[in-house]
Amino acid sequence: MALWRDGGFAEDEWTRLDDGATPSGKAIVSLARWRREAATLRAGEVGVELQAGKDAQDSLAEVADRPLVALKFDKFGDGRAFSYAILLRQRLGFRGELRAVGDVLLDEIPLMLRCGFTSFEVSSEPTLRALREGGPPKFPVAYQPGLSAGEARAPARAWGWRVA
Repeated sequence: MALWRDGGFAEDEWTRLDDGATPSGKAIVSLARWRREAATLRAGEVGVELQAGKDAQDSLAEVADRPLVALKFDKFGDGRAFSYAILLRQRLGFRGELRAVGDVLLDEIPLMLRCGFTSFEVSSEPTLRALREGGPPKFPVAYQPGLSAGEARAPARAWGWRVA
């Protein structure tokens, strides 16, 4: 598993813990463990991994103060984590590291960046190869505003509806 952030590969400072392991340093725990042990885990540098599902959206507010939130993409066709990222950033004011984990594919990375993701755990060999050879595809103009840092918006584009 490789970590990609800020336009290149990076060393991962975080360790994913099994539910029984003792946290030391920067640790990522499951939502279930977070809910059981939040009182003791809150004191450390602990991030939380969320999987899309019925509990995920309701738990976003619980983890919005964490230094890292990992949103899992279980399969290519499930885009709920994109929505969770927007909710965390815009509604809940999350300012920490937002990590995409699971089925992270090359063509989704630019869209994930626009939703506020800042790091990516990549295991797909074609995606790893493409990132090594030049990074994700670039989109010079977007139809709507995004959340990625330094994104240039088309100055002449009206973002609202006009009635003629």
